[in-house]
Amino acid sequence: MEVRNSSTVVGFLLLGFPSLHHVRSLCFSVVLVMYSLSMLGNGFILLLIFLDPKLHTPMYGFLCNLAFLEICYSSTVVPKLLQTFISERTTISYQCCMAQLFFIFSFGTIELLLLTVMSFDRYIAICHPLRYSVIMTKALCIQLAVGSWLGGFVEILFQSVMVWTLPFCDSNIIDHYFCDIGPVLSLSCSETLHLELLGLLLAIFIVLITLLLIVVSYLFIISSVLRIPSASGRQKAFSTCTSHLTVVSITYGAIMFMYIRPNIHSSFHFGKAVAVLNTVIAPMLNPFIYTIRNVEVKQAFRRAVYKKGSCFKEKLFGVSKASREAHK
Repeated sequence: MEVRNSSTVVGFLLLGFPSLHHVRSLCFSVVLVMYSLSMLGNGFILLLIFLDPKLHTPMYGFLCNLAFLEICYSSTVVPKLLQTFISERTTISYQCCMAQLFFIFSFGTIELLLLTVMSFDRYIAICHPLRYSVIMTKALCIQLAVGSWLGGFVEILFQSVMVWTLPFCDSNIIDHYFCDIGPVLSLSCSETLHLELLGLLLAIFIVLITLLLIVVSYLFIISSVLRIPSASGRQKAFSTCTSHLTVVSITYGAIMFMYIRPNIHSSFHFGKAVAVLNTVIAPMLNPFIYTIRNVEVKQAFRRAVYKKGSCFKEKLFGVSKASREAHK
């Protein structure tokens, strides 16, 4: 890529996974299948919740937000990853790289906030079931969802503006499949230690604060569930939380390894593999995690299939009846 002047590059070259070059066709196929399953799975959740009035509850409203977020998150990263497998030189313009950097971290922050809100929803539902409908009103749910989205964008905006002002005059090769903060900062020809420290502090703040809120919520939930006399009641209460806990474990585990460490320039190669877990595999798994053991979603799916089948039968028999009457 050419350099515009002594301080600003026109674009960057994404290396992707050069060590997998000999199996890039296989990698392309696998990632494409995962991406397709992610789009279909999260789209299915959105459609099912939208169509079934019985799922118009706060929990499934937040799940809708999470499903839509996963679609946006994957679509920000995966297309370029696929391009690295089919193109000899995968380039990205400076403007697109900065936009990708902003949206990736914004979506990641929004996901943490939504997971925290969902844990709060479960806390109210299990610990204060009689007051649930009074506390989790439609207005409050909208405020929590909108606040999560706005909070994610605002929290990342300041750091992103500082990155946008950096001069890039050295190599323009990014050793990654997307514009991650570490590889991008390593290309700047100015001192970036203050940005690295700021990014680390912001990551620690948002990750640890949200994780602490989730842990506190579940401590109250566990304490409340253990007081339920029947084993079936305890199992039913815990079953509404297992999907959320699984997603929390995957998301926070990957993020902590990728960003909460002193030197973000180290372990790029292993970091890329962990990033695949967060940007490709997790968005594909989340719809299945939230639906496989969810009785309400299964019932909603059966109702949708039954309703569709009933409509088809009505149309079929209606046409047959009209045909018989016409022959008479």
